[in-house]
Amino acid sequence: MTTTNATDRFTELPDDQTIADTVVALEEHGFSVEVVARIPEGSSVMTNPSVTLQETGIRGAIDDGGPYDSARNKLNELDFATQLQEMKKIGGQPDFSLGSVHAITREGALFIASASGSQLASYAWGATNVILVVGAQKLVSTAEAARERIFEYSLPLEDARAYAAYGQNSFVGKILEIHQEFPDRIHVVLIRQVVGF
Repeated sequence: MTTTNATDRFTELPDDQTIADTVVALEEHGFSVEVVARIPEGSSVMTNPSVTLQETGIRGAIDDGGPYDSARNKLNELDFATQLQEMKKIGGQPDFSLGSVHAITREGALFIASASGSQLASYAWGATNVILVVGAQKLVSTAEAARERIFEYSLPLEDARAYAAYGQNSFVGKILEIHQEFPDRIHVVLIRQVVGF
């Protein structure tokens, strides 16, 4: 008697179409469904500067011990003046890059502002996987509204936070707009409450 096939039948992950069909069926029966993937233990994970990650406890779960290789902790051990290129490699090419956005348009475009741009390279290309945790208050109607939200709402709050934390003002140096991505690389976790800014 062979049990290998029976065991595989219950342990193998289904294909994307099976997952999609199941989500539709559950939603048709009144269930709310989120499909998520756990970050494998030992993965290099970069927690980018984000009030959202701080408020949700995600940053602490990654950087304060646990089963992950914290890229943020590695960066904190390096000297900015003499090891900047090494810092860029670590922060720009992790297995997982975690952060948030400043706005999502109704058409599905993501808008992320940054003073230095340090997190943008991993979001745009460098990271194998990107997970963006977003409070639902960041949904806006248009690209113009996204930019207004960045400059009129997010920047003043970030400026106050940066001044309190570092003694220096913040500014918008770069804005990344993501309008399209290859499947299964960027994952947006939309939280139905006000979190971050």
